[in-house]
Amino acid sequence: MADDTITETPSTETGDVAVATPPEQEGPIKLKQTVELRDVGPCKKHVKVTVDRELIDERLNEKFTEIVRSDQPQVRGFRPGKAPRKLIEKQYHDSVSEEVKTQVLMASLEQLADEQLIAPLSPPDLDPNAIKLPEEGPFTYEFEIEVRPEFDLPDYKGLKLRRPTHTFTEADVDAEQKRLLETYGQLVPKEPAVVAMNDYLTADVAISFRGKEINTLKEVRVKVEKQLALSDGVSPDFGDKVVGAKPGDVREVDITLGEDLGTEGLRGQKVQAKFTITDVKTIRQPELTRDLLEGAFGVSTPESLREFVKTVLERRLEYTQRQVARQQVLETIGAAATWELPQDMLRRQVRKTLSRKVMEMKNSGMSDEQIKGRRRLLEQDAMKNTAAALKEHFVLQKVAEVEKIEIEEEDLDREIERLADRSGESVRRVRARMEKEDLMEALATDLLEQKALDLILAGATYEDYEWNAAESDSGDVSTMSAEAMPEGEATEAAEKVAEDKPA
Repeated sequence: MADDTITETPSTETGDVAVATPPEQEGPIKLKQTVELRDVGPCKKHVKVTVDRELIDERLNEKFTEIVRSDQPQVRGFRPGKAPRKLIEKQYHDSVSEEVKTQVLMASLEQLADEQLIAPLSPPDLDPNAIKLPEEGPFTYEFEIEVRPEFDLPDYKGLKLRRPTHTFTEADVDAEQKRLLETYGQLVPKEPAVVAMNDYLTADVAISFRGKEINTLKEVRVKVEKQLALSDGVSPDFGDKVVGAKPGDVREVDITLGEDLGTEGLRGQKVQAKFTITDVKTIRQPELTRDLLEGAFGVSTPESLREFVKTVLERRLEYTQRQVARQQVLETIGAAATWELPQDMLRRQVRKTLSRKVMEMKNSGMSDEQIKGRRRLLEQDAMKNTAAALKEHFVLQKVAEVEKIEIEEEDLDREIERLADRSGESVRRVRARMEKEDLMEALATDLLEQKALDLILAGATYEDYEWNAAESDSGDVSTMSAEAMPEGEATEAAEKVAEDKPA
């Protein structure tokens, strides 16, 4: 890539249009072209490219000369090489013009990319078939494209940050070991049948909106955690509301519907869910047999299991420390992130952002069930969270650019090996899965941002404080596949209620 200095000077004829005339550079096809850039929305530019006629005429002449000198028949009634050039140009005009147009257009776009006049985020909104090569005069084409936001980075070196710390006790290890073993335990009736955290309750659920019942769920079984995530909503204090209940009791909780709900008028609204408890069960811990220890955790003794559990806890604390530090860093330097982002860009980015978050949680040692619950929470406000994540991405990408940080193939190999080691899978299987799910680019992006963040954190000073698990974003979440507001009668009923403004 040529390391050119591009100068942009305001055009006196186009107002706020910037006209960029790049310097000469070596290459297979060097075009004389000018580029006009105009802002047309958040992170979006209108690009107008004008290519000088000289090279186009040269290319047309070369193509027609090739045909004239060809041994193949060209014009009916004339032997090869004997047809008048004018007849050849007339007969082959359309095909040659299309071929030259394609060559010039591709060369122009490549030159535009090499000269770095714009930093695109997506392919240009350009239909080559709609572009025609003019009979005379310059070749002009226009398109719109999403580009990286332009902003100045504030000082990110020597930041003062607060860092959560904690020395794990035997009680912490006991609690975490119990949680890890739950998957392999047996669900049994609880005596006495009083709901406590980590129990499983069965209930009939009646969901209402503004006092009118709009949906019912029968015989729902739910694990009692601090939060409850449905497919389309979250109850943030579910555990506190149902702890202490017995069969026959009714407990009411609020469920906040997601911002991405299909019905716009219900997005972010609160509905009330009455849980009528019908049964309470608890987990009977499994016996720590050698088969269980080796098969589930890759250890051979109860003592080595406790060491494994300590490692899980410490890894989770490291993840929390990193997330807390990251949040502080981005709040500090994110003051520069005052730009708006286009909605279509946000929608495309939602899936990538969720994939990266899941990858981070896997790296921290969270179980599949924990990740499932947190993913539900992330999905509730996916657009808002993605907007924040994109701004963080641009800030860290710019830090990486300023500090000349790059990701090599060896970095990707090491990370895939680390993921394979933590998941107990082969490196080949992990790589194949990531390639199949189109996650390699997300992994490279994540590593680049990690390096940029590491550089910032390495230069920071820290004030330690005692970690409170309740303050972290790793609070326990229970999940339900059911919807509070399924499409159909429930949604129609809620819409009707929403139309009636409350008194």
